Amino acid sequence: MPQRPEPEPEPADPGFPDDARRPVLGRRTVLAIGLTGISGAALAGCSTGPADAPAAAPTSAGTGATASPTPSSTAPRPTTSGAGTQGPPAVALSSGPDITHGPRTGNHVALTFHGQGPESMARDILASCAKARATVTVFAVGTWLEQYAHVGREVVAAGHELGNHTWSHQQMKQLSSAQAVDEAVRGAKALKAAVGTAGWWFRPSGTQHSTATIRAAAATAGYHRCVSYDVDPEDFKDPGAEAVRARTLAAVRPGSIVSLHFGHQGTVDALPGILAGLHAKGLQAVTLSTMLREQ
Repeated sequence: MPQRPEPEPEPADPGFPDDARRPVLGRRTVLAIGLTGISGAALAGCSTGPADAPAAAPTSAGTGATASPTPSSTAPRPTTSGAGTQGPPAVALSSGPDITHGPRTGNHVALTFHGQGPESMARDILASCAKARATVTVFAVGTWLEQYAHVGREVVAAGHELGNHTWSHQQMKQLSSAQAVDEAVRGAKALKAAVGTAGWWFRPSGTQHSTATIRAAAATAGYHRCVSYDVDPEDFKDPGAEAVRARTLAAVRPGSIVSLHFGHQGTVDALPGILAGLHAKGLQAVTLSTMLREQ
C-alpha cells in the first residue's frame, strides 16, 4: 500500500481565500485508469469530530498560496453543473484548500446534502425545497446514484445541483492513494452516467476535511476543489428534528455551507422549519455554484 504523506499545518482560514478565486486556464481531459475494488463498510455520516483535523495543501513556490494537484483531466465539461445554464464559478476552476464557506456579504447560503438513503425521503426533501422555492446541492454517493439515477435526474430537473460524494462512502482518510482515486473517479463516472456531467464539486466521505491524498484523488477525477462546510447540526446522529432545526439556524450566516443528509427522517422533518427560519433571517438557500458566483 502506498505510503500517504505526513499532514502539514492547515492555513488559518481555508474557507474562501482571495487567491482561490483565480481561474485555472486550460482544457480538461478524461483520464482512464484501472479501477480496483474497495472493501469496508461506509459510515452513516461524514463528520468525525474534533480529531478529524485538516491537512494542508501544497504551497505554490514564491507566492504562499495553497494549491492542490493539477487535475490530469483537461477536457471541457458541459457548461451546466446540474443547476441552470451558467458555467462554474471561477473558484471551481482554481487550486486551493477546501471551500468551507462562501462570501459573507450577500444573503445566500448553501444547504448541501450527502446523498444516499431511501428514495421516499429524497423526494420529501425535494418537495420541501420546491414549496419554499429553495435550491440545494446534493453530493451523491455513486452506488446510491447508480441505483436511483432517476432521482438524480429529478434533482437536476428541479434546478438543484449534484456533486460527487465518492463511489461507496468509505472512510477516505484511511484509504491508500489508489483506493482514494478509485472512489473519486468511480463517483464521477456514476454522476456522468446518471445526468450527463460529473459536476464541479467533490466532497470526501468519512471526513470533514481533505488531505493531500484526497486532494490528489479529486484532481485525478477532474475536480480542482474539495468542499467542506462551516455549519454541521450532526443530523446523521439522529438528534431529532427540533435539534437539527435549532442547531442549523443558530449557526448559519451569510455564505454558510450547511452539511445535511438524505436518509434521516429527522432531517426531512426539520427542513421546512430550517427553510422558514432562513427566510425570517433574510437568507435564501441556493446552490453552491450560485452562491460562489457572488464573489
